Amino acid sequence: MGVLLLFSVLTAAGMAVFGVAMNHPSPTAFRFCAVLPLVLAPSAGAVYCGGLLFVRFGGPFPERCEDRSGAGAELTTVRHAKWPLSDACVYSDGSIVEHVPTAINVLVSVLAGLALVLIAAATVLRRRTRKAADETVVGLSGTGDERVSRAPG
Repeated sequence: MGVLLLFSVLTAAGMAVFGVAMNHPSPTAFRFCAVLPLVLAPSAGAVYCGGLLFVRFGGPFPERCEDRSGAGAELTTVRHAKWPLSDACVYSDGSIVEHVPTAINVLVSVLAGLALVLIAAATVLRRRTRKAADETVVGLSGTGDERVSRAPG
């Protein structure tokens, strides 16, 4: 299930990046880093919501927890958690059977973390681009040969 979610997110991200690339043939690094989190952040939210629905509705199996474990221990409790997503059957001998793959939690964390890193990178690149533009201005004679340094401020 985790691999399927990963492929669907990568496909959506690839389609969005391709669409942006077709509209803007030469995207700058700043714009690329600014657009990609717009794909990754909703993807992380969608994967989390899908996992939350998986937990709430009991997954694909009508009966999530068996009355007895493979070792013969009785079912004690069913534990649900919203973060990290968890849907587990706890048995009297201490064994736990998880029904939500950890791949969902890992995928949500990676997508959200990557979105945050790209937002920070876009901010740094934008500041660097503005700073370089403020320091150097191309002359107005039309030749573009002369460069005038402007004092900061």
